[in-house]
Amino acid sequence: MSELILSVKFFRTEAGNEPVREFLRELSSEDRKIIGTDIKEVQFGWPLGMPLVRKMESGLWEIRSHLEGRIARVLFTVAEGHMVLLHAFIKKAQKTPRSELDTARARKAKL
Repeated sequence: MSELILSVKFFRTEAGNEPVREFLRELSSEDRKIIGTDIKEVQFGWPLGMPLVRKMESGLWEIRSHLEGRIARVLFTVAEGHMVLLHAFIKKAQKTPRSELDTARARKAKL
C-alpha cells in the first residue's frame, strides 16, 4: 500500500459541531462508502487533479464524488499535512453555488 500523504481533519465549529461529519451521517452507507473511498484516494495520492479533485481557488479544492443519481462535493483545504474537510453538499446545479463556496471560505478563515 502506498504512503499516507495527508491525514483527514474535520472542520469543527466553535460549538463543537463537525458539519461534514454530520452531512456524511445523513447519507446512506453506500453513499458514505463512495465519498470515503474518494477522500482516501486524495489522502494517498495528493496532489491530484481532475476528474476527482478540482481546484476552486487558492487553497480551496473540491472532491467530486459520483453517487447513485446525484453528485456530492466535499470542499477542503490543506494545512500542516492535513486535508481539512470544510463543507459538503449534494450538487444540484452545473455551477457550484456561491453560497456553498462562501461557507467553505468562512470556515477556512477560522482555521
